[in-house]
Amino acid sequence: MTDNPDSAKRDVLISAGDIEVRLAATEEEVIAAQKLRYKVFYEEMQASASPEVARQERDFDDFDLICDQLLAFDTTKSGEDSVIATYRLLREEKIDSIHDFYSFQEFDLSNMDKAYFRELMAGRQLLELGRSCVREDYRSNNIIQLMWRAIVKYIVRHNVGCMFGCASLAGVIQGDLELPLSYLYHKYKTPDEFNIPALPERYQQMNYVEWEDMDRSKAKRQLAPLVRGYASLGCYIGDGAVVDEQFNTTDVLILLLTDRLRERGAHLFEGTA
Repeated sequence: MTDNPDSAKRDVLISAGDIEVRLAATEEEVIAAQKLRYKVFYEEMQASASPEVARQERDFDDFDLICDQLLAFDTTKSGEDSVIATYRLLREEKIDSIHDFYSFQEFDLSNMDKAYFRELMAGRQLLELGRSCVREDYRSNNIIQLMWRAIVKYIVRHNVGCMFGCASLAGVIQGDLELPLSYLYHKYKTPDEFNIPALPERYQQMNYVEWEDMDRSKAKRQLAPLVRGYASLGCYIGDGAVVDEQFNTTDVLILLLTDRLRERGAHLFEGTA
């Protein structure tokens, strides 16, 4: 995996073979990312689209106006078909208040703005991750690893102390998710000093099965691959889940301190400044 000096003008963060990862540089590339999101979220996962989203066949909202769009491209293809993966990135310096993050629609982020947590971040800023998806034919650990190596370069560049965002487990029938939710609650819940609870009106409990009674191997297998990946990198999970009826998912809050990521995922920082 190397940076590609021939693509410097496009600010390629990382590349491997025919795949390169960089930020969207044009409106057309942002639209291509939105169309990929629509294909994955609405066509594959059967999310409920608004009339305008359905008409345009792209997933978009006002957050796209202030977010960076991290894209993976297959350089052997052209146009919209070349965009094979995306992450939406929102830096704290782009908003006025912690309440302006997308995740505040589901989780109370207030403790992330208090002195204890700010000291942990040591003057660095927050970064919200969201809207991640990969085109079906490219879903492999290699693509996810490339995206994460690019994210690490991005967080070093922008002095990020903590990443967070909503991650989804498929389904909204709580009973089907009792085991994996309980596993996340017992093993990864945010410490009391910076607990991140679901908003009271949206709060769904997570602690259905006691740790000593749990089939932990089965619980881990039931986690979404993205959530398993975050867990392996040392993330915390907020207190309480949120049912997202639109996207047919149950969401949990992922919180990943950069310093813990350096400890657990040192390989991702290779080659960074």
